[in-house]
Amino acid sequence: MNMQAQINVNGLTVNAIPGQRPVFVDGYDTVVKLFAGRCAELGTTTAHREKDYGIWRAYTWQDYWNHAKWLGLGLVSLGLKRGEVVSILSEDRREWAYADMGIQCVGGIASGVYTTDSPSQLEYLLRDSDSRFLIVEDDEQLDKFLEIADQAPQVSKVIILETEGLHDLADDRCIFLDDLYAAGKKFDAENPGFFEAEIEKAKPGDTGLLIYTSGTTGAPKGAMLCHENIIGAIEGGVHALPAYATDEQLCFLPLCHILERNVSIYFPLGAKTTVNFAESPETVFDNMQEVSPSTFFAVPRVWEKIYSRVLVLAQEATWIGRLAFKLALNAGRKQAEYRISGKPVPTGVAINYAIWDFLVLRNLRRMLGMDKMRRGGTGAAPISPELLKWYWSIGVPLIEGYGMTENAGISTINTPEDNRVGTVGRAVPGVEVRIADDGEIQTFGLNNFQGYWRNNEKTAETYTSDGWLKTGDVGAMDPDGYLTITGRMKDIIITAGGKNITPAEIESRLKFSHYISDAVVIGDGRKYLTCLVMIDQENVEKFAQEAKIPFSDFASLCAAEEVNSLIRGEVEAVNKEFARVEQIKDFRLINVLLTAEDEELTATMKLKRGLVEQKHNALIDQMY
Repeated sequence: MNMQAQINVNGLTVNAIPGQRPVFVDGYDTVVKLFAGRCAELGTTTAHREKDYGIWRAYTWQDYWNHAKWLGLGLVSLGLKRGEVVSILSEDRREWAYADMGIQCVGGIASGVYTTDSPSQLEYLLRDSDSRFLIVEDDEQLDKFLEIADQAPQVSKVIILETEGLHDLADDRCIFLDDLYAAGKKFDAENPGFFEAEIEKAKPGDTGLLIYTSGTTGAPKGAMLCHENIIGAIEGGVHALPAYATDEQLCFLPLCHILERNVSIYFPLGAKTTVNFAESPETVFDNMQEVSPSTFFAVPRVWEKIYSRVLVLAQEATWIGRLAFKLALNAGRKQAEYRISGKPVPTGVAINYAIWDFLVLRNLRRMLGMDKMRRGGTGAAPISPELLKWYWSIGVPLIEGYGMTENAGISTINTPEDNRVGTVGRAVPGVEVRIADDGEIQTFGLNNFQGYWRNNEKTAETYTSDGWLKTGDVGAMDPDGYLTITGRMKDIIITAGGKNITPAEIESRLKFSHYISDAVVIGDGRKYLTCLVMIDQENVEKFAQEAKIPFSDFASLCAAEEVNSLIRGEVEAVNKEFARVEQIKDFRLINVLLTAEDEELTATMKLKRGLVEQKHNALIDQMY
């Protein structure tokens, strides 16, 4: 007979069976039971904040419970059955969390859709998932559905969050959120205890989420995550990334992505933190100053933009200000070297840092909204080790981690106390990582997904015979267990000379440049390597303005000889880090400003290699 042992991590009780991985968080084995427990426990404590007419307004855990309950029961009253999918097409807001929890509490499956998706992409996702209901934010997103409504007959109702511009809407398939709430309240009155009973029915193996992959190598696939997967992710996150009930967070990355879903919906259920919803991705820096979050997770491009802002401000300062900033940064860098390596900071270094922190760095962090930041996090793409060290130098411990949709978004992480720059850290508790003979990274743990929605063939391809998840990433692990990502299995280039080259490592080094947003290395079956480069518009435009280089639009900016010389210098600098056969012999700039709405880019802003090569074949031919 197995006896359960309790372990306490950062105030959170995780039940474990000796010899096995933990399977409960505070006694709860499903996300919805954890949600119900937290709402009952925390009641009038603030769960969320959101701006309303320029004022931050607080919403309690009781509000969270009520609205999730009314939304879930409203869907049940409209015919939602257990195991059916509801899609959510909206920017981040508290209603996103209400919908996510409400759908899962009544046994439904929540599936997010990127707001940048086109009508045809929306049609594919609705059809593939067989969504019974669709929740849209406003008239703009509703128009996408109306354009493809005839191709999505299985969608019985569309629920609209905002009424603005839609008061004259007359469509039997559409209702507003307040009407859904009203239906939920009526159902609750007629069926007391129904919602709570549905929560109790939930089992760890029940599918709760359907998250579609970004589609870099073909049509998006729906990854099924069950309650056990998310509970496993919460457990791993709580061990590796301590959070407290007093913490403030800022939500701004898309909630349909597993990273932000974990950080802003599931991990706060475990840690009881308060989540503040940014007004929009464009206002995130202003909102950071207002919220001053305790922890903040963002993709590398966001951290790079903050860094660029600081450099611009430093350049615009007086000579005394520039000198003070330089001296403060030097003091911070010296201390950071000891902190990053986990060594005691010498007294002299600590005193020097304390002085410059008081005079300069503390004010800089306050200006950035990072004065209360205990930890910053980055993932989803490579980040420059030098950028990581810069943040440590200004007093913001920035750590890198690794995960993917198929393992619930978390598998390895560095921590401020256990950090090795250049790696993505060590496996979180409950997860095992190994490197296969061909170099592929494979993971094993409760967080490994159930499989792809209605695609047993692809699911079988994703797992090894002994049950390990094949990530598709190539990497290496040092003797201490720190993992380094070097590329993707499918992207390996075999040159005409038979040399196997992993392009991701070269591309990553190129993207460390502040002037390069993305890069695709070409060379499969060819004599040498070339590259297509997407420049960073903001930083290159600033370079052009300072150098008085004339340009009228993005295409003319890319055509400027000085801009091409700038990028050539960046490419040549990267070439020095690689063997001759791995060096870029020529490059071309993609002179079209791509956004997530363009088919060459995924919603997570990754270039689709095959499509990029196909659409820009003429540029590639010029280089050969």
